[in-house]
Amino acid sequence: MKFDSKSSKPTKMRKSAALSSVRDRSLKLSRAALSSDLKSKYGTNSIRLRTGDSVKLVRGEYAGIEGKIQKVFPKEGRITVEGVTREKIAGGTTPLRIHASNVVVTSVNLEDKLRRQKLEGST
Repeated sequence: MKFDSKSSKPTKMRKSAALSSVRDRSLKLSRAALSSDLKSKYGTNSIRLRTGDSVKLVRGEYAGIEGKIQKVFPKEGRITVEGVTREKIAGGTTPLRIHASNVVVTSVNLEDKLRRQKLEGST
């Protein structure tokens, strides 16, 4: 069962998300908006996040920071970005997990041939 994005009722949206498969949830949650120049170049508004893409944080405590994606957590819809860490109480640092909706993709990693074909073929 996929996300039913046609309803305006929050209860129906929550139920649909809860009952959907892990694959459907991960596909929906691990997407982020493209920057305006990439939107015009590729003809799409959002893209699935991958390790190596460059992103800019647009919301939250770390807004304005740019960096590359280190790791993607598709089930949670979160990512870790280079340079965005939090200090631990016992000392040391840990990477901070950021929700995918709080970033804008500024540069796309096109090493994968299929990903390049899909992006460039959509124009």
